[in-house]
Amino acid sequence: MLPFVLRRIASGIVMLFVISFVAYTLLYLSGGDIARRILGQNASQDVVAQKAAELGLDRPLLTQYFDWLTSALTGDFGRSWFTGQLVSASLSSRLAVTLSLVIGTTIVAAIVSVVLGVLAARRGGWIDAVVQFVAVIGFAIPGFLIALVLVLVFAINLGWFKATGYTPFATSPSGWVASVTLPIIALAIGAIASVAQQVRGSVLDALSRDYVRTLRSRGLSTNRVVYKHVLRNAGGPALAVLAVQFVGLLSGAVIVEQIFALPGMGQLSVQATSSGDIPVVMGVVIIFAIIVIVVNLLIDLAQAALNPKVRLS
Repeated sequence: MLPFVLRRIASGIVMLFVISFVAYTLLYLSGGDIARRILGQNASQDVVAQKAAELGLDRPLLTQYFDWLTSALTGDFGRSWFTGQLVSASLSSRLAVTLSLVIGTTIVAAIVSVVLGVLAARRGGWIDAVVQFVAVIGFAIPGFLIALVLVLVFAINLGWFKATGYTPFATSPSGWVASVTLPIIALAIGAIASVAQQVRGSVLDALSRDYVRTLRSRGLSTNRVVYKHVLRNAGGPALAVLAVQFVGLLSGAVIVEQIFALPGMGQLSVQATSSGDIPVVMGVVIIFAIIVIVVNLLIDLAQAALNPKVRLS
């Protein structure tokens, strides 16, 4: 187990370097005249050149990248070129918002998917048909459209939730719940569609195995067989799909945060990308990359814990 974890950590570090270099190169090539954007169109060419030199934009790409990398390795992602705020401060204040959405959505999707998938596999009939219908709807309707409908119905017409804004949990737990409920629902529907289908298929496959018939012949109840043995064996594929959905939720949060005006990483990345604020964009890229690497490692370990037959290699 330990050698596997160490190898994954080492490969994750290498991947971070590759991702950071590719992202920095793409931003460098597509950045345009950033100094002109900062100073405005009326600034003289001498002032623009001076600003470019101040930011280090007049140096070769590799020199800029290695300077950024040297600082980033110490936890210093620099300052925003447009606001002057420390990138690390901007990320820390917004990361909690995005993680609360993504983690909350993942928990909701996992619970609802297991319930729906098991019911569809065990009961069949109209329950299975309803689950299949919900899955198709979840696949077909984009998340941003669901978010707009939720705002219109539950925030504007019924007034049950706030249409926009975010309340930190430390300030008001009830206000926090009210501010993240609709965004989580908007993100969760698509994830539930994918994971519930996988749970249904895995449970159906497991129920047809010989060990299930053996357990039933020993007098074990159906609930015990399903929830203690079948789900344990069917959980691996479902976890893999859930991990993919988690990564997708990070990108989905970008749009949802815009719709609900949530001050998260998605909103920050959109603003920074549109303005060409390379230090902020790089900070967002690295944080997202670390989250994805850690989640994939945790999923591998969880699969090994659920199924001892899995060999980590």
